[in-house]
Amino acid sequence: MIRPLVLFFGGLLPLWLVAAGSAPLPATPPPVPGANSLLLDSLLRADDRLRSVVEHADEYELQVIYTQINRDDQQRPTFVQHNFRLDAGQYFNPASLVKLPTVALALEKLNRLHQPGLTRRSPMRTGTAFRCQTPAPFGASPDSDRVNTVGNYAKRMLLVSDNQAYNRLYEFLGQRPLNERLAALGYPETRIVRRFAPCDTAANRYTNPIDFQDPATGVLSYQQPAAINRQPFGFPLGHIAKGRAHQAGGRIVAGPYDFTTANYLPLQSVTTMLRAVLFPESVPASQRFDLAPDDYAFLRYYLHQTPHSSGYSLYKPERYFDAYKKYLYYGRRPAATAAPELRIYNIVGMSHGYLADVAYFADATHQVEFMLSAVLYVNKNGVINDGTYEYSSVGLPFLEALGQQIYRYEASGVRPAAHISAQFTGTEGTR
Repeated sequence: MIRPLVLFFGGLLPLWLVAAGSAPLPATPPPVPGANSLLLDSLLRADDRLRSVVEHADEYELQVIYTQINRDDQQRPTFVQHNFRLDAGQYFNPASLVKLPTVALALEKLNRLHQPGLTRRSPMRTGTAFRCQTPAPFGASPDSDRVNTVGNYAKRMLLVSDNQAYNRLYEFLGQRPLNERLAALGYPETRIVRRFAPCDTAANRYTNPIDFQDPATGVLSYQQPAAINRQPFGFPLGHIAKGRAHQAGGRIVAGPYDFTTANYLPLQSVTTMLRAVLFPESVPASQRFDLAPDDYAFLRYYLHQTPHSSGYSLYKPERYFDAYKKYLYYGRRPAATAAPELRIYNIVGMSHGYLADVAYFADATHQVEFMLSAVLYVNKNGVINDGTYEYSSVGLPFLEALGQQIYRYEASGVRPAAHISAQFTGTEGTR
């Protein structure tokens, strides 16, 4: 494939891209299948800001995927993946990463129901039928952003990682249909089996009754009865225990925390899911979500936007800052100013000491385009659920430096530049 050269300001990098204390960048060796990429390994060790984590990668349970994107003269992309310690058998808590497939499958389900008056804008009412379930009304507010709909729940999940919104779409999908569909799409190892709520394993198998209104007429357009998954799922990794102690009931309990029945989403799987949303033609037809072009536009819009730039009225700039939820480049610094030319489409996770970000970067101004996924574990005291994690001191600075280092390499001229145009720039869609 051809990757045309493009000049960058006479070959000079902007000063803000130069990492302090970083070594000269390496040339591109061919990736080594089934092993750590020599290129990625050298990039990680070339930046002083990354080295302290990389040199103790086992302790931090670090996994990284860097995907180069090459385009031919017809703008068709090919993907070259570089891995560092990628291992689906090394469990990490995916936290909010599960929101990406949950949103995509909820939009897909609306399409497959083929019900007149049922769209992502249809008011949605959630009832209760079992313990640990909570209700949600249609929403009486005239403000359309406050009405409970699949679309608004999706916006809340993608913009600010709202957990209650995730619970509503998990309940709409149902535990067994959700996981069976993921298996059919090529992710049989994935398990999305928990709400983000203090529900036990049995309660999470029960999902709520749900009604939808036709937004044009106000009459019910679809009713979904309460459901149960009567055949509990097995778990691919068997028994999973983490930490030396954990907090439960307000006290510290000696012994590890049991993740055996928790959600499980390997880094490779969620990376492929993001690629399937952004570049559906690049994955086999059997792995594509059954979405309309308008659904893809909707997902891409909210994967990219920050809360206050999205136009969604619930989120105000003073709380949700400019670079909110863009860990792989900005960390989580309220004072960070998002570069207007850089578009980042991503999903993040932060829970139990695990910190993850799965992202696609596109900068048409500087002709940079790549995907980057990373997860690390920052829990020095080994106690799960005590709220004492090194997110701010270790994890977020590492992700910030990682994204900047890979961007710098892509833009440096060492690697031939991608000739890309601005992608996915439009609106949230119309349907």
